[in-house]
Amino acid sequence: MHPGAGYLLTIAVISGATLAYEVLLLRLFSLIQWHHFAFMVISLALLGYGVSGVFLALARQHVSRHFSSVIMGNLVLLALSMPLSFMLAQALPFNPAELLWDPRQLFYWLVVYLILAVPFFFAANIIGLSLYQFRRGIPTLYASDLLGAALGSIGIIALLFVIDVEQILLVLPYLVLLIGLLLVTQSPLWSGRQKTLWQASLLVTMAVTLFFMPASLQLNVSSYKSLSQMLTVPETQVLQRKSSPLGVLSVVESRQVPLRYAPGLSILSDAELPEQLAVFTDADAMSAITRFDGDYEPLRFMGQTSSALPYQFKPMQDVLVLGAGAGSDVLQALMFDASHIDAVEENPQMIGLLQDDYADFAGKLYKLPQVNVHQSEARAFASKTERQYDLITMSFMSAAGAGGGLFSMNENYLFTVESMREYLRHLKPGGYISITQQNTHPPRVMPKLVATLAEAMQSFRLAPSQSLILIRSWQTTTLVVKNGTVNQEEISQLKQFSERYNFDLAYYPGMTEQEANRFHRLKQPYFYQAVTALLSENKAQFIADYKFNIEPATDNQPYFSQFFKWETLPEILSLLDAGSIFLLESGYLLLLAALVQALVASLVLLLLPLWLWRRRRRDRDEAQPLHKRVLAYFFALGLAFLFVEIAFIQKFVLILHHPVYAVTTVIAGFLLAAGAGSYLSGRLRMVQARIQVVAAVLVMIVLSAVYISSYASISGFLLAQSDLPRYLLAILMIMPLGFCMGIPFPAAMSMLGREHDEMIPWAWGINGFASVMSPILATLIAMEFGFRVLIVVALLLYLLAVCLFPTDSTKPSAGHNQLNV
Repeated sequence: MHPGAGYLLTIAVISGATLAYEVLLLRLFSLIQWHHFAFMVISLALLGYGVSGVFLALARQHVSRHFSSVIMGNLVLLALSMPLSFMLAQALPFNPAELLWDPRQLFYWLVVYLILAVPFFFAANIIGLSLYQFRRGIPTLYASDLLGAALGSIGIIALLFVIDVEQILLVLPYLVLLIGLLLVTQSPLWSGRQKTLWQASLLVTMAVTLFFMPASLQLNVSSYKSLSQMLTVPETQVLQRKSSPLGVLSVVESRQVPLRYAPGLSILSDAELPEQLAVFTDADAMSAITRFDGDYEPLRFMGQTSSALPYQFKPMQDVLVLGAGAGSDVLQALMFDASHIDAVEENPQMIGLLQDDYADFAGKLYKLPQVNVHQSEARAFASKTERQYDLITMSFMSAAGAGGGLFSMNENYLFTVESMREYLRHLKPGGYISITQQNTHPPRVMPKLVATLAEAMQSFRLAPSQSLILIRSWQTTTLVVKNGTVNQEEISQLKQFSERYNFDLAYYPGMTEQEANRFHRLKQPYFYQAVTALLSENKAQFIADYKFNIEPATDNQPYFSQFFKWETLPEILSLLDAGSIFLLESGYLLLLAALVQALVASLVLLLLPLWLWRRRRRDRDEAQPLHKRVLAYFFALGLAFLFVEIAFIQKFVLILHHPVYAVTTVIAGFLLAAGAGSYLSGRLRMVQARIQVVAAVLVMIVLSAVYISSYASISGFLLAQSDLPRYLLAILMIMPLGFCMGIPFPAAMSMLGREHDEMIPWAWGINGFASVMSPILATLIAMEFGFRVLIVVALLLYLLAVCLFPTDSTKPSAGHNQLNV
């Protein structure tokens, strides 16, 4: 049997809707929890694909006899489970921030995984059963599956720009039900009374969903997020909410308790802050729009913050503000008489708040003649502009060190050695870079910044020990780097400024330890000791002995917020009763816990049923060696495909400037190319499947070697392009590799369909279970060893798959896994 055009369209829509639902969950959990945890939840939700493979393997004969009813039943259940599973998961009192001290959270976590796996289980049943039923049309079906997934990844991004994130959760089920209604009406698989019954069932389901589902789901945002905490203040309300793929912006007004947003403000300040409106991104990362009417007197508090330090040294005519956000750093530059300010902000909706919605409140800040607003990612702007500046300032652009390490798995290309070189390139002689971050104790963020900057400065023949200044308030640290040598006049101005506002000196050239730790006293002058050691000849030994990972971040390992060290874990655990839990870099440990949970689920839901199944089939022992090779082959390919895909997603964050766009472009590019490879594999029947796979893997190795060795040049070239050429060239870069990666799976499936069709569900299932673990494993490998090693591991897995390829007439072939982000 071969599927008709209508059935292929249905498979494409189901695959696209499922992929869109996966990306949507990523956004939803980024909003109600944290981005990295969403990554783990989604990867484990694809457990549903593996469970589906087991289910189809055990029940394939029965479900195949009732194929049309099973397909429609799973389609209806998929539509219903999309919103219901998320609503049920939200109803559980699960909070990842409590996992380290509340054992009950582990149980809630497991239940959340199982609930979120349900929609993927139904979707995988539809696709997996279709592959089994239409065995002779596997390449075409597989191509439709991949094409639909690629279009779904693009469609969900488009929807996120026009519809609130929680409302999309109600749109996808209607799309699934509509394509089901079209299929049952047009396809000859359903006829007579059966057709009428399914048409009625689909219409009733749509009507019930429309009637009982709310117009917009209520999101239960974590109580540990900043927005949740602020909304506990009396007479606080959300004035406006804007949603997009870049995040949900919430503008909040506090009437009873005036907002005082002034990070790093001196404890001696007596300034009265003007009215402010809080702005939260994904219910966290608070900034503030400050009322401004052209009078700088109410803004004098901005001169009493640690970030005002570089303005003490000389007039700053040309200022670059990276991560302008709600405009605080722009106002500070205006207050100090900057004549030209380039304000770079990535989120166009944030710019819209200042230019349109609250323009009068903010004094038309982003329309002033001195201010030039650029909607761009910070590093992208720096790579394209040729202008040089007196001051480049960055404040709170990274979540580094926040949340007990909850952001440690987020790649961040703003604070790598390569990015620091780019910023230094844009300084005038004698110009400054100023970076302000929240304090962490023991120090982690600033030592890592110093180590990263010190390495970057070597390319400019700058002596870090003579060019760095560091001060500390009770809340923040401000690091200033000079493109030149700090002179005595600047040191004098530094001391006067610090003395006037009780800021602690942490480092300047020639500083003694007695000058540190005067006002906001720590047990030891840790910041001074760390910077002094990092700028000395004993830097490498200090980094090796330090309790946290403060190795310089690079583009190959851009996990700036990854401070976890295995050597420190026993010491921290031994001090938990003494309140040391805040020292745990929990994000890394949660990732490991997720991996263990995925392995346990695989053992229980895949290997145990497989073992029981084989015990009942002792009379079929002759197929057991082949069965082992099939499972190992598809498992290796499931890991390898996603290792490569995830490596490209994380590397393309640099090229495409934002994770959302990187995810969309890489997924769409890989799946479109893999779909084309799948289709070609089915047409090349005269070429043996083994030869197809070997050729595809060899081309992958050559392409990967070129990409790894030339990535710096390629990324530099792409960053210099405008948006449209950059995206098109990025897709063209992906396509050849994706094309080759799309060949092995359908070639193998086609052979299984001809010789061992009972293994098709198992191949599908093992591929799904590989997808559960591969995102977690890929992140761990990238964090520990870098992206180059991750790609090399993927290529070794592909070579292993080639070696596992059977040599008899029943040889199976390599696998691709349904997308996982």
